[in-house]
Amino acid sequence: MTDPTPPSPGGHVRRLSVPLSPFWTGEIKSFPTSDEKKAEDDDNEAIGSPRVSSRGIIEVPMTEIAFFPLPMDDAASDERALLPENRPSRTGISSSRLLSRVPSVVKATEDQPGEIVDIDKTPPISAEPDTTSVSSDTTVASSSDSVKSEFSENTAGSIWEDVPMAKPDAILGIAKEYQQCTNPRKVNVCVGAYRDENGKPWVLPSVRQAERILWEDETQTKEYLPIDGDREFVQCAMRFAYGPDVPLEHLAGVQTLSGTGACRVGGTFLAAFWPNHPIYCPNPTWGNHITIFKECGLDVRRYRYYDRANNGLDLSGMLRDLQKAPRGSIILLHACAHNPTGCDPTIHEWKQIISMIGQRDHVAFFDCAYQGFASGDAEADAAPFRYAVSQRVPIVLAQSFAKNFGLYGERCGSLSVVCGDAEQKERILSELRLVIRPMYSSPPRHGSSIVKTILKDEQLTKQYYEECASMARRIQRMRTKLVECLSTMSKHDWSHIKRQIGMFAFTGLTPDMCHQLTNEYYIFLTTNGRISIAGLNDSNVEYVANAIHAVTDGKSMS
Repeated sequence: MTDPTPPSPGGHVRRLSVPLSPFWTGEIKSFPTSDEKKAEDDDNEAIGSPRVSSRGIIEVPMTEIAFFPLPMDDAASDERALLPENRPSRTGISSSRLLSRVPSVVKATEDQPGEIVDIDKTPPISAEPDTTSVSSDTTVASSSDSVKSEFSENTAGSIWEDVPMAKPDAILGIAKEYQQCTNPRKVNVCVGAYRDENGKPWVLPSVRQAERILWEDETQTKEYLPIDGDREFVQCAMRFAYGPDVPLEHLAGVQTLSGTGACRVGGTFLAAFWPNHPIYCPNPTWGNHITIFKECGLDVRRYRYYDRANNGLDLSGMLRDLQKAPRGSIILLHACAHNPTGCDPTIHEWKQIISMIGQRDHVAFFDCAYQGFASGDAEADAAPFRYAVSQRVPIVLAQSFAKNFGLYGERCGSLSVVCGDAEQKERILSELRLVIRPMYSSPPRHGSSIVKTILKDEQLTKQYYEECASMARRIQRMRTKLVECLSTMSKHDWSHIKRQIGMFAFTGLTPDMCHQLTNEYYIFLTTNGRISIAGLNDSNVEYVANAIHAVTDGKSMS
């Protein structure tokens, strides 16, 4: 029996009675029963190995299992998954408690091997209802009470009693509070979604036109897409990001569930094929980044990014942290419109950042959620990662089409890895497919069809670029107006809001000030002082400015 201790990172040991999944290899150190100490039986069943019932259920005695991914050079296997090292713990749920509540098909304790029960030999459940305790005058209400009692006392209810209530998502929780608020002056500057001048969601006219084209095309179907998505869409997405003349044979690209899915697929891929390298995220960053990469099993660390004292980029601190990071680390970068700060490096600063990443042999993981939406110019917003490619820095790029195409609910995105040659591209694609297959099998069709239809049509593409630029212009106008309103009444310097870019502004408000804005003025925002400029319009910007002045007047914001 070999040592069950897994390599680091990528595995962990838990002493549990579990069904073995074909997605994993495991080395089992079991505690055999006296019967199992006999010589191998006619079937050559190994001591302590899983048993398969006549119904195909895999049953195991109490075991200690070391899980780790299959060998990395086994590209032929199509059954692979990665177990996150840092999956959030559920306090108060002990292994012994859970085991004591396992249904009787498999019985086990920590000190006793499991007893296998043949489910086919258990007494059948009668199809006839049990009416022995039901009288002729039983009412509907009492019958209902009886059913409720059965549901509250049965095994299904008791085995979940230790499941804790998870904390609600901070942003979505605030959005729910906004919806429940009845005050007519309420303002939502929390959720990162574009709103028009009337505070309403806006479907781009080019998107409407693309949908009409798809509706009238009788060749369109609702069939599954391939695991890696719509190939034409992926090619359009790659050209949109890297430029029209990009050599596609050097890009391993797949369609994903928007930017979140792209980060998850990319993180899982890196955990498998660039192991033992931490990922560094900017401080601050989009809150979901930390959870995503921890779930991928990556060692998540932070680098300095924003200087709150000066309300600007901490370039020197960032460069020092990148220099000190272990060689070959993964560096997460917001391609444009940094969330939550709206503070982007200049192109000169980007060149210094990319140079440091190259010197330290780091991998640059760009999250590009706002291309075109940030400045109004998709080409300008792509400059940072295009420059990184030109410097031969290893690149992984996550793209989202939620903000810039207004396709929030369509979950449309892509992930790409810059490759050395076409042969390497195919190998990387094969592994990305194996990441996607057990995760969500294949991506949705509608959103990618819309993006593809627009980007393949010259007139629609031109129309789209104009519409995207109009969103950026409206947001910039609201930035300017908010700062102008504040400047007429406040002694604080708000110029940093005007210098920022994209959907968000990092105001510098303290958590107490944010709570006061919500409790007294019904302005809903996150407690880090981030506001969505898209939530402002001509009818509410002065009200918001007055409220901000009221909670900050005479107070320190440092």
